[in-house]
Amino acid sequence: MGAPENTKLLQPALWQGRIHDGGEWRVPAGGSRDVIEPATGNVLTRTGVADAEDMRGAIGRAAAAQPAWAALGPRERAAVFHRAAALLQQQFDELALAVTRETGGILPKGQHEVREAITLCQLAAALPMQAQGQVLPSVPGRLSIARRVPHGVVGVISPFNFPLILGLRSVAPALALGNAVVLKPDTRTPVSGGFLMARLFEAAGLPAGVLQVLPGDAPAGEALVSDVRVPMIAFTGSPAVGRRIGELAGRHLKKVSLELGGANSLIILDDADPDLAASNAAWGAWLHQGQICMAANRILVHESLMPAIKQRLVAKARQLPVGDGASGQVALGPMIDAKQLQRLHAIVQDSIAAGATLEAGGSHEKLFYQPTVLSGVKPGMRCFDEECFGPVANLISFRSDDEAVALANDSEGGLAAAVIGASVGRAMAIGQRLRAGMVHINDQTVNDECTNPFGGPGIGGNGGSVGGPADIEEYTQWQWLTVKDTPPQFPF
Repeated sequence: MGAPENTKLLQPALWQGRIHDGGEWRVPAGGSRDVIEPATGNVLTRTGVADAEDMRGAIGRAAAAQPAWAALGPRERAAVFHRAAALLQQQFDELALAVTRETGGILPKGQHEVREAITLCQLAAALPMQAQGQVLPSVPGRLSIARRVPHGVVGVISPFNFPLILGLRSVAPALALGNAVVLKPDTRTPVSGGFLMARLFEAAGLPAGVLQVLPGDAPAGEALVSDVRVPMIAFTGSPAVGRRIGELAGRHLKKVSLELGGANSLIILDDADPDLAASNAAWGAWLHQGQICMAANRILVHESLMPAIKQRLVAKARQLPVGDGASGQVALGPMIDAKQLQRLHAIVQDSIAAGATLEAGGSHEKLFYQPTVLSGVKPGMRCFDEECFGPVANLISFRSDDEAVALANDSEGGLAAAVIGASVGRAMAIGQRLRAGMVHINDQTVNDECTNPFGGPGIGGNGGSVGGPADIEEYTQWQWLTVKDTPPQFPF
C-alpha cells in the first residue's frame, strides 16, 4: 500500500494547454490560459480551459467509467487512497511550495493544505470499509435492507483560496464511496485545485475516466450543473454564484451541496483576556489575507474592552510583514488578483465614507493589501453587511450579551462564530443562540479538522454539511432492497 516509486506528481509539461479527460491530457476546444503567481506576476504555467462541449464529453466518459469503479471491492478502492496519502507525504515539500506560489499564501499555509490533504485521503480510505446500510424490520420471509449507493457522477466546483483542501474534501469521499467525479477548479488555481489531484490519483491507481479535471469559466460550469448525467453538485464559492448553481440544480432536480460564505462573528466578552482575545481576532481576520470562508469578518467587542482590543490590533497591523509568502519571511501574502483587491478596497473606502474609522492599513502596493483595522463599524456599512474576503478587522462595539447576539445574527447566515470569555458557561449560553453552522468557545472562527461536519445556514450554504460523519450522507443516497425466497401469489 506504499506510494509508487519514482512518481513525480508535478509535471507541468503534461498539462501545458491541456485538461485531464478520460485518463488523457487533451487539448480542449475552450483554449488555454496562463496561471499567474500573485506575489510576483510571473507566469507559473499554462493550462487548458474547457468550454461547455469539453465538459459534456468529459461527463459522458465519467458516466461510462463509474459502474466498474463502484463494483470494485471495498479494499481495492481503499488502497487507492492509502497510496495517494503516501504520495503526498513523499513529495510534501515540493507540493507545499507549489500550492503556496499558486495561491499567494505563506509557506505554512501551503504546508497546511498538503498536510490536510493527506488526512483527507486517509479518511477517504476508511469510507469503503464502513457499513453501507442497515437491516430493517419487515414481515416474515422477507429480508429488508436500507443501503447507501453512489449517486453516479458527482460534479465538484472548487474555489481559489484553499484549492487543494476544498477540492479534495469533496473529490476524495465522493470517489471512495463509488462515484465518478468531474472537477472544475478555479482557472486561477488549476494545478493546486485540480491537476495535482488528477496526477495524484492517476499515480495511485484510480482507473481512467473516474476523475475528470477541467478548469473552465461559467459556460463550462453551467454545462456541468445542467447535465442530466450528473445527479449531484458540490460547490464551494461565493453566495452569488451559489444562488445561480442552486437555481440551475433545482430546475434539474439535482442534489446540491453549497458551501458559501457570509458574515462570521467573533464575540469578545468583557471578562476576556485582552492579549489572548486580540491574538485570536488578528488570526481570525487576517490569516491568508482574510481570503477564508470562516474568517472573522465581524469582531464584536464589549465596550469596556474596546480601547484595549483596538490598541493591540492596531499594533499588530503595523508590525506584521506583508510580501511574497514563498520567501518564508512574511505573515501575509498578496490578494489572489486585481479584481478581488479592487472589490475589497471599495468595501473599505465605502465603509469609511459611511462613518467607520480607519485605524490602520487601508492601503496596498500591487496586490499586497496591508492588514487593516476599522472601528466604529455598524449595520448598514458594507464592511458589516458584506463578506470582505480580505485582511480587514471590523470592530463593532456592544453593551450587553443580548446586543452581541443580535448583532451577530443580523445577517443572511454564516458558516462560523466564536465567543471568547472567562466564564465558559456564559460564553456557551451565547454560542447556543448564534445562527452559524460551526460555533467555537474560547477560540476564533477559522477552524476545521476534516473529521467535523462543515457547513452553515442561509448564505453560509444550504444548511447541509460535508466532512466527517456528513460525507456518507452527502455522497450517497438511500436505496431500499428487499429479498424473498419465492414471489408471492397475489389475488389479481
